[in-house]
Amino acid sequence: MKTMIRTKNLSKHFNDFVAVQGVNLDVQAGEVLALLGPNGAGKTTTVRMLTSILRPTQGQAWVAGYDVVTESTQVRQSVGTLTEHHGLYQRMLTEEYLDFFGQLYGMDALERKNRIQELLHRFGLDQASGRRIGEFSKGMRQKLSLSQALLHSPPVLLLDEPTSAMDPESARLVRDAIKTLRSDERAIIICTHNLAEAEELADKIAIIRRGQIIANDTPRNLKQKLLGLGEYQVTLHKAVDGRELPLPPDTKTTAIGSNWFRYRTPTPELTNPLLLKALLEEDFSVVSLEEIPRSLEQVYLRAVNAPAAKEAEDVA
Repeated sequence: MKTMIRTKNLSKHFNDFVAVQGVNLDVQAGEVLALLGPNGAGKTTTVRMLTSILRPTQGQAWVAGYDVVTESTQVRQSVGTLTEHHGLYQRMLTEEYLDFFGQLYGMDALERKNRIQELLHRFGLDQASGRRIGEFSKGMRQKLSLSQALLHSPPVLLLDEPTSAMDPESARLVRDAIKTLRSDERAIIICTHNLAEAEELADKIAIIRRGQIIANDTPRNLKQKLLGLGEYQVTLHKAVDGRELPLPPDTKTTAIGSNWFRYRTPTPELTNPLLLKALLEEDFSVVSLEEIPRSLEQVYLRAVNAPAAKEAEDVA
């Protein structure tokens, strides 16, 4: 699998202030990484270094195979960026704005025209054709900015709060679009405070606090590392009535009700089928066996509130 974004000890200092320190990331083609963290944690500074806007104080970064310092022109041509502050030219017409950026990207006239129409249709901006950007709502401006980021079909997308200020229908449209943008030739980083959105879209989660990455793994692995073993619940048709439950080894009950019980196991992929088989063989009428949901919000809060000395132990 091709590495599209790589950082090695990436750091940025502003005089005595350390904004980012020792960030190491690897994002493969086909992956979506959600970069999470409190305000001021270093997310935007990291993205600006990846787009060659800011020069790193220390460390290195490569985007689509190009060094962000020595090959900044190629980096900018390879990246589509949606920033928190759009900087839209409000007196421009919709197509005029996108055509302007298409020319900067070196697209020919026919390619620009077809791509602009495709993107306006994808994001429901067809009716905005011929209107000035200054007349747009916040949500429409967000979708136009995303269209501009996608205009040249870049292999790397860096999206800062992609559904900010959008109504639920528009936000769903954008999330669905991001899912379709996954490909063997593209990597995506999303910075967001919407943790449900991050969990829905991301293959991996990186949490940054005070300029340092304190957790970086798949949502499933982070839940296990930071929240412990998963918990499962079996619901029965009839009450247990004091009968002994046929629990496999290494399985520990955590709660028992009249017609249900919960348990934990380090090997659910092995234990759950064995438990289900044993229950049926002993005439327990099983209604359901399901994992108790655990949210990314729980993981995030545990990580950012962990004492600094304990972080390495928790997320290693």
